[in-house]
Amino acid sequence: MDTPRILMIVTSTERMPSGKATGLWLEEFAVPYLEFRKAGAEVVAASPKGGATPIDPRSNPDPEQEQAWREPAGVLRSTRRLEEIDPADFDAVFLPGGHGTMFDLPENAQLVRILEQLEASGKVIAAVCHGPAGLIGPKRPDGQALVAGRRVAVFTDAEEHAVELQDDVPFLLESRLRELGAKVETAANFQEHAIRDGKLVTGQNPPSSKRTAQLTLEALGQ
Repeated sequence: MDTPRILMIVTSTERMPSGKATGLWLEEFAVPYLEFRKAGAEVVAASPKGGATPIDPRSNPDPEQEQAWREPAGVLRSTRRLEEIDPADFDAVFLPGGHGTMFDLPENAQLVRILEQLEASGKVIAAVCHGPAGLIGPKRPDGQALVAGRRVAVFTDAEEHAVELQDDVPFLLESRLRELGAKVETAANFQEHAIRDGKLVTGQNPPSSKRTAQLTLEALGQ
């Protein structure tokens, strides 16, 4: 494939209903972004509200990361609105996580539109950590949930309890995906774990960001 175009969709939510600060987990955007650019892909960032993306303060970079992630951090200062996106312009979509996604990606009508069109077109759909929250709403052309019967990795219920945010989120993501018929496969807390099931690629947590991006590129290459 010549110069694949990848759409990265991030959260616009900067605070949980409980009052705690949230947003995008920066590593889950920056690391895949750099992998995609290294592979020669064109990357476009979008979000529900557009504009600057809130970053979860717990994911703020150290000085070395800040230098390495300068380009993706710059991209996040000006994202496109989801309603402006034509799915036909892209070969793949990648949904990074951060707890913010739990509040503005599930059932988002514009996101559902984009993902359902990409799925129907046989394009690559990828997500990492809490990014699979965006996979809750879309359905396949046969009417089943997009994740039904498919192998997925996701931020686990055990990890949610480990970070003590289980009472701050509207639901536990692993449990919700299982309810939709997904075949969730888990690894130990915060260990790298990513799965490719055909054109669907998912990763469990921040350390899985790079591997999830690599599997996304693998899926694009086939």
